[in-house]
Amino acid sequence: MTDPLFRNDAYLRRASGTVTQITPEGGIVLDRSLFYPTGGGQPGDSGKITWGAATLSIATAVKGEGDAIVLIPAEPVALPSVGMQVVQELDWERRHRHMRVHTALHLLSVVVPLPVSGGAIAAEKGRLDFDMPEAPQDRDALEAALNDLVDRDLPVTDDWISDDELRANPGLVKTMSVMPPLGQGRVRLVRIGLGPDQIDLQPCGGTHVARTGEIGQLLLGKIEKKGRQNRRVSVLLGN
Repeated sequence: MTDPLFRNDAYLRRASGTVTQITPEGGIVLDRSLFYPTGGGQPGDSGKITWGAATLSIATAVKGEGDAIVLIPAEPVALPSVGMQVVQELDWERRHRHMRVHTALHLLSVVVPLPVSGGAIAAEKGRLDFDMPEAPQDRDALEAALNDLVDRDLPVTDDWISDDELRANPGLVKTMSVMPPLGQGRVRLVRIGLGPDQIDLQPCGGTHVARTGEIGQLLLGKIEKKGRQNRRVSVLLGN
């Protein structure tokens, strides 16, 4: 298995790791990973690893067998050997933008309190698909509500509950099409705001900023009809 360092500290940019496996396809598995693997609508991280005088660019990371995280080289070059220690470095600007967009989508699910049927995250924007028969009447009000939550600079924290606790509280899950992975014994919850200021609590395995103020200005993008009951709402980073 791979220890997901990003789970405990999304701001960690550099860390060592030991190669535990080279996959038949040429992917690299480390004992611990800075790189978030593609999942939950969030792209895998990019960056580089170094060992000795060698440097290898990492195009992305994906989930492997079990709890393994596989780093995918950007080009076919010499790979480190199993047992070697390497230094991992993230493309931090790209990762941080993913963190900002991902947290912004949590806010979008607050100002549009409807079931979510899908979503995607990029470095410039993100989108959620809602079970929304009719388009919102006031786009400006939605955008203002989003930026109000940003300006409140609410803390973003996480907690863990058991699989059984989640099954007993199905209302925590906003996504209609994808259930959080069960079977590990526990599920991570992401909370925005604390105490009486809490505005959101939902299962999520992605990376987020520490406070909503770090997201920066948000712009409401297109609202597209994607079916009789479905509309896609996009949010863009303002800077």
